[in-house]
Amino acid sequence: MSTGCGPDAEAVTRGLGFDCHDVAPVVSVRPPWALADWTMPLLEVLVIGGAVFALVQAVRRYRAGDPVNLTLWWASLVYLFVTEPPLYFPEWFGLDRQYGFIFAHNLFTVQFMGDRLPLYIVAFYPMFSQLAYELVRSLGIFRRGALTGSVAVAFVCQVFYEVFDQLGPPLKWWAWNPANTIVNHPALASVPMTSMLLFASVSMGALTYLVVRFAGRRRIAARSLLAGVLTPFAMVVAGFPASLAQGHPTAQAWILGGELALVWLVGGGIVATRRADPGEPVAAFARCYPALYLGALAVFWVSALPVHDIPVESSLYALACFAGAGLVLTALYRVRRGAPAAA
Repeated sequence: MSTGCGPDAEAVTRGLGFDCHDVAPVVSVRPPWALADWTMPLLEVLVIGGAVFALVQAVRRYRAGDPVNLTLWWASLVYLFVTEPPLYFPEWFGLDRQYGFIFAHNLFTVQFMGDRLPLYIVAFYPMFSQLAYELVRSLGIFRRGALTGSVAVAFVCQVFYEVFDQLGPPLKWWAWNPANTIVNHPALASVPMTSMLLFASVSMGALTYLVVRFAGRRRIAARSLLAGVLTPFAMVVAGFPASLAQGHPTAQAWILGGELALVWLVGGGIVATRRADPGEPVAAFARCYPALYLGALAVFWVSALPVHDIPVESSLYALACFAGAGLVLTALYRVRRGAPAAA
């Protein structure tokens, strides 16, 4: 039996259309036209292209005297490599009894770590952190302080991430292990509520706060490493209230739902009550990429609804997130009229 391919992993990966015993231990490459769904190579182009665009933007801002973007880009990768391996191979870290097998990605064009980690997921972290940070920065919210700006980032991450997160399982971009009652329940349809709260909001909000507080033009590598390593501790704190109700999924659902409601109310309120005057200079990345990302996900949703069995709860929550993300972009383009453009 392959390492990390127990009965639960076998069941999940076979549901995705492959066998976890038959994987490449280090890296695998396959033609994009051979993937399971036509959306998958387009998703890869969208995300990887966004990460490269974000890196170009970060370098430009660094050269202009602002190290935050570049530090955040690298810190996102540190956070990725701190959190993802234990999720894929909990037995390597002595966490298999505590967490069990959680989920598996489908096979994409380029895959690492026994076909558990797609290249586009590596790119997703720095792309997404930049998307949320640049939107909030461009709205001028970080003028009100690092904490206020980072709470707004948590909200922006929620509304932009969940249009992706709610669609992934129906299109078999990845699959959660339904037998895992420790981590994957309670859930909103096919998406665990812990993922919706901790990964979609708390992580990026905390990471952004740490980077903004630590950022400096010197020792970017050390600052990125520190922020990426410390971020999971914020997730532990945010997840602690629900952990007290372990074994009682209804109580956990109410607790996690309450925390998600706070993200919407507080973070959304910060965005909605921003000052009406022009914000910071709006860079090309903020002007173009978030709208492109949202438009691409909208196309994926519209094409998927008639042919895939998407739970009603996922569709309704994604619709709310599309509305929230649309309001953020509307605010950005209103600010853009009076704000100076930036490279």
